Amino acid sequence: MLTGESEKMEMNDYILEVEDLSVIRSGKLVISDINLKIARGEFVGIVGPNGSGKTTLLLSILGILNAKSGRIRIHGCEPMCRSNDGRISWVSQAASNIPNNLRITIRELVKLGSISSRNMFFPNRKKIDVVVDKAIEMVGLKDVEHTDVARLSGGQRQRAVIARALASEAEFIILDEPLVGIDRIARSSLLKLLDELCHDAGKTILMVSHDLAAIRQTAHRMIYLEETIKFDGETSEFPDLTEIAELRGINPVHDESSGHQH
Repeated sequence: MLTGESEKMEMNDYILEVEDLSVIRSGKLVISDINLKIARGEFVGIVGPNGSGKTTLLLSILGILNAKSGRIRIHGCEPMCRSNDGRISWVSQAASNIPNNLRITIRELVKLGSISSRNMFFPNRKKIDVVVDKAIEMVGLKDVEHTDVARLSGGQRQRAVIARALASEAEFIILDEPLVGIDRIARSSLLKLLDELCHDAGKTILMVSHDLAAIRQTAHRMIYLEETIKFDGETSEFPDLTEIAELRGINPVHDESSGHQH
């Protein structure tokens, strides 16, 4: 058993701790018996088929959905606790779907991320400007910071909403399908940015994506979720397609030894 300083270090090593989590939505058990720990500075990718509970897990971690059973701790306290204000940032699937008629520049959008309950009424404008400058610089949009978001490409929009998350100075960034709707070059560029945020800026990233190949190229660790966690380990050890089928309980329909006819 850990005591004193060693116990404190053990607690601080994990940004997220999920224990025996089960969640019901619309009367149906969507995820069950989820046990998960994410250490500071990790880049963790969650994959799984449609309806497997990926977004439900994220919404539970954020405190938007209530658990049927189990517990979640972020920085040692429950989701949405006051001490976590500004320390967690969420980039939702729809975050970059900004209406074309909304007149807002990249800089204005990113500045919104710097507003929290701690500075809403007494903002330190100089500090906010420094934070916003840094966030825009980190995502590579400095040259276009005064451009309307509506005029950006899909990849640039995604970078802009990530910059908004960075402007909150959050340590833990949660992304739900950030690669949807952006081309291959922008996707590679965005994944490189996320990797740099972990290595160079000390961020912890949890990302859900259907893009299995992209996550395998970038994340340090992968989780395969289908109601419960069926794989959790280093990306290099992630199962191939045949093994994934076995994880899902899907058996070959053809007998390879005897061949088959079309």
